[in-house]
Amino acid sequence: MPNFLPSADHPLASALTPRQIVAELDKYVVGQHQAKRAVAIALRNRLRRRCLPPDLAEDVMPKNILMIGPTGVGKTEIARRLARLAQAPFLKVEASRFTEVGYVGRDVESMIRDLVEIAAVMVRDERFAEVGLQADARAEERLLDLLLPPGTPAPGEDLAAQREPLSQTRERLRAQLREGRLDERTVELDVREQPAPMFQMVGGSSLEELGLNLRDMLPGMFQGRSRSHAMKVPDARVHLVEEEQQKLVDMESVSRTAVERVEQSGIIFVDEIDKIAGREGGQGPDVSREGVQRDILPIVEGTTVNTKHGMVRTDHILFIAAGAFHVSKPADLIPELQGRFPIRVELDPLGRDEFVRILREPRHALITQYAALLGTEGLDLQFTDDAIARIAELAAQVNERTENIGARRLHTMMEKLLDAISFEGPDLAGKSITIDAVYVDRALAEIVKNEDLSRYIL
Repeated sequence: MPNFLPSADHPLASALTPRQIVAELDKYVVGQHQAKRAVAIALRNRLRRRCLPPDLAEDVMPKNILMIGPTGVGKTEIARRLARLAQAPFLKVEASRFTEVGYVGRDVESMIRDLVEIAAVMVRDERFAEVGLQADARAEERLLDLLLPPGTPAPGEDLAAQREPLSQTRERLRAQLREGRLDERTVELDVREQPAPMFQMVGGSSLEELGLNLRDMLPGMFQGRSRSHAMKVPDARVHLVEEEQQKLVDMESVSRTAVERVEQSGIIFVDEIDKIAGREGGQGPDVSREGVQRDILPIVEGTTVNTKHGMVRTDHILFIAAGAFHVSKPADLIPELQGRFPIRVELDPLGRDEFVRILREPRHALITQYAALLGTEGLDLQFTDDAIARIAELAAQVNERTENIGARRLHTMMEKLLDAISFEGPDLAGKSITIDAVYVDRALAEIVKNEDLSRYIL
């Protein structure tokens, strides 16, 4: 068996190792080490696959992941942060939103179309950034033409003699434009308006889903009309830069790159997959359960989906599914779909100790966010250690007595705790407030003790 060792310029040489990926995820998600290991290995395997010979790489399929755990424990956040680390097209969908083909609602292929659109925006923005300086220079010239239209020489007048003073005036205007001294000037600019949709298909289906491309068949119908708009110089410059970027970037190349990026590195997070688990019983067909599973199966197995950017193969898209599985269990999924998620990770429920860490440790933790928000009003907000511990303890108690919504309970607790301070914030500018355990008990303890109030308020 040959070895494919990474060279200095190899994709693996500069990529994050699984250990480094877990360390990055630790900055944002507390605990759940097994889930982080699973997604880190999956991401690294995608990079390893790119280093293989093409014929071998074609047969290496992604190992899709099924996360099992209650709500609010970090399933979605792990997947979202992973996509940011990989700089890959990422889409989060809820399985319960889809319906079986033939029924009113969204069909499962729409998730691939949405993912391609996200990838196209990513690639387009990258290309726009590459031509940004050139587009800005061309937009500046067009803006100067609007501010100082070229004159028509009088009969018998020397054209060269007229150009020199115009050139000097243009350079003075350019200097004023760059200094911002012309920002209050208004210019007339032709803007192409986007046409409103002329019709809507039954059931919310789009023309794309029916395989029709009327934009190519009837281009004049969808171009929109150009109208003259008066706008300030800064707004006109932004619009002109966008127009020049569109001219400089080959949008067909953007579409090709977007399709390739989706096929090779796309990630789809399918949440609430437990809501479609279960077999159909004697109460009639359920279009949101087994039928949706049958429709999702070919997408996960590998099929070709038609999008407006081209045909997309789904063989190597990584799927991460998640669900609480309180009522159903993974075995209730159809066997074929179970087999397409070979890696199963059970996430741990969160308790008091984890809540303390969530309030303190992650980058941009909740305590940091609220202190920064109120800091914009000139208010210095501090939390003592016993206050943080008390908030975590009360949140854990409410989760035990009512529905367990995990770390999302902390958001509710913090909002209720800081309700008065947030309301009076503008009147407290220049002051310093310290939240201690006594303050927490005064604001929350009575509500926590009253189970009926907890259900409605917390």
